[in-house]
Amino acid sequence: MPDIRLTDVIVATVLPFTEKRDIDWASYSRLLDYCTTPDGISSVFVNGHAGEGAALTPEERVQVIEYTRKYLNGTKPLMTGIIPYSTGEAIRQTRDAKAAGADIAVLFPMPQMAAGGTRTPDVPLAYVKAVLDAVDIPISIFQYPLGSGMGYPTETLVEIAKLGSRVLAIKEGSDTLTAYEDNWRLVKKAAPKCAILPSNFDWFLGQVAVGADGILSGLASLTPHMLIDLWRAAEKLDLKAMRQASDQLYPVVRTIYGAPPRMDMHTRIKEGLKHLGIIESAVPRAPLLPVAPDITARVRKVVDEAALARHVGAAAPRHRAAS
Repeated sequence: MPDIRLTDVIVATVLPFTEKRDIDWASYSRLLDYCTTPDGISSVFVNGHAGEGAALTPEERVQVIEYTRKYLNGTKPLMTGIIPYSTGEAIRQTRDAKAAGADIAVLFPMPQMAAGGTRTPDVPLAYVKAVLDAVDIPISIFQYPLGSGMGYPTETLVEIAKLGSRVLAIKEGSDTLTAYEDNWRLVKKAAPKCAILPSNFDWFLGQVAVGADGILSGLASLTPHMLIDLWRAAEKLDLKAMRQASDQLYPVVRTIYGAPPRMDMHTRIKEGLKHLGIIESAVPRAPLLPVAPDITARVRKVVDEAALARHVGAAAPRHRAAS
């Protein structure tokens, strides 16, 4: 897919499983019908945190890419997460992803980096350069919260963005508004074509108000239309409409992301999708656990209050893929 431009709302898809924890392809097709077809969804991101990419086998990650690629039928760019424990593994995953039909590889930091590896640009730059040299595919950088020890400082992100035109985007999750604004200003100054895609889920309004090229979120699996409303208002610099869209999102955001543990956020999204009848089961794969009953009740309540059911079935099934 030539001249890929990452903008508008990019949906990071959750991945439904059966009660036996196998991939539920029928539910996944219904999910794709629901969250990838609205006007304003520009791209699809699979095998990330939302899609429990780290819990999938290498074969399953390839299957998800192939299935989604067939469903999209070339209509939207397909991004896929690369979640490695070594640079060699990152290269293998990226080669597999390209062969399966992914358009963009999203490079996650490696856990080893939490032990001081992000304090200088040396390790992150060597990692990204190695993947770029080994595989001819555009990439995006998955920015972790700075408090995790795996997020890159602004100076490192600038140096990565300057590596060339194949560094298409930064999925910005620094988890502080100060870092987000620094990254927006300085990365765009150094590499204007590198897209900054906010994904700090607690404060969407603040990010698009500072500046953004689009929105990338797992929440778009559940609320694609609400995030599209926010993005369209931001494009028009319409602060009143931005605040109205944010007011609609606020109770959903607080319900999905507010209660501890935060690691349950994508399983809560699944509970909302199950309540809407889009997926059959909300079970995650270990180490994630099912959501507590009281949180499930809150998710169902906020889904009903947001009237999300009105969007179910609004888009006709488009390019069904065979499992």
